[in-house]
Amino acid sequence: MSAYGSDLDLKVTDAAGNGVEVDVATNLLNGTVRLSVLWTQEIYLHPDDAERVAQSLLRAAEHGRHIAKARRPEPDQTTSPSD
Repeated sequence: MSAYGSDLDLKVTDAAGNGVEVDVATNLLNGTVRLSVLWTQEIYLHPDDAERVAQSLLRAAEHGRHIAKARRPEPDQTTSPSD
């Protein structure tokens, strides 16, 4: 089982028709975001596809923040700051 959850709504392939794909995934254990270009080292995107990748990265960043926040220990609420 992978620790990464891919954005299943992102279906972006190379504008040149080479079958290259983009994958945006969030690490479900620590909240880091992975951007992968599959099958090559570069990809050419149509402007609309570039925008969809950017939106996917924003969604993954927000998801990652929630995961990271959930992993942080809560501050001790038993003490209050002095005036």
